[in-house]
Amino acid sequence: MTDTAREPTREPVPEQPAESTAQRALLTWSRVVLALGSNLGNRLETLQGAIDEIADTPGVSLLRVSPVYETDPVGGPEQGSYFNAVVEVRTLLTPDLVLERGNSIEEAFQRVRVERWGPRTLDVDVIWFEHVVQDDPHLTLPHPRAHERSFVLAPWHDIDPEAEVPGHGRVADLLAQVGLDGVHRRDDLELTADR
Repeated sequence: MTDTAREPTREPVPEQPAESTAQRALLTWSRVVLALGSNLGNRLETLQGAIDEIADTPGVSLLRVSPVYETDPVGGPEQGSYFNAVVEVRTLLTPDLVLERGNSIEEAFQRVRVERWGPRTLDVDVIWFEHVVQDDPHLTLPHPRAHERSFVLAPWHDIDPEAEVPGHGRVADLLAQVGLDGVHRRDDLELTADR
């Protein structure tokens, strides 16, 4: 009985896998500014919960947390006032991954998108990403309306008085232009980075 040579079996070549999170991560740390807002439920507790979730994100290091501001709603239907804050982080994540993480945190706090600029349990916006300027329908950086929103500029100025919005100028100058109507710092309330 003779052995017949068997042809080696060939596995089909798999399709190129989707880009992994690790491949999409950056090789160096970048600073990022995120704006948080809430006007439904326990607003302060929601903002603190969002900060805790941001701090627990792999590849993200929380640097600074602004004071809380109570602000009148801008645009949209009649609704209650917001609590707003800004956080600065360092991250190894790409802008898209930071946006994805922000969206997942919103979902964890039952954010429902029914109407534009409507009331919400939580809003997490990517405002500024170090060395990134992009005009993309998925994520425009810097945020296209940050330079005209005092509820973003005031808390951002508190944590970084020298900050700039690329293409628009210094946060301090922009804040002086738009003013603080309808935006009130709540020194009786506090958010913390170390819970």
